[in-house]
Amino acid sequence: MTNTRKSTTATTEPDTTTETAAAEETKTVVGPALRHGQSPEEVTFAHHLRIAGRDYQPGQKAFVSPDYARQLRGNGYIARGRA
Repeated sequence: MTNTRKSTTATTEPDTTTETAAAEETKTVVGPALRHGQSPEEVTFAHHLRIAGRDYQPGQKAFVSPDYARQLRGNGYIARGRA
């Protein structure tokens, strides 16, 4: 009986295409966190606002949760103009 070992020489190069796509889809959300299944909304501020210690000037854009965007719209902090 001969003991022979099978060795597979498969190259294991990391798949960077999925990592790059995931990094492009990652958006920094300010304010309250997203709930499961929600996607962030990009909003444009109409007035000066401070969120989590960071100042946002009128005209600046940020990603927020849909619930927080609704709350900010109701308080008049988000511009309602056409995109």
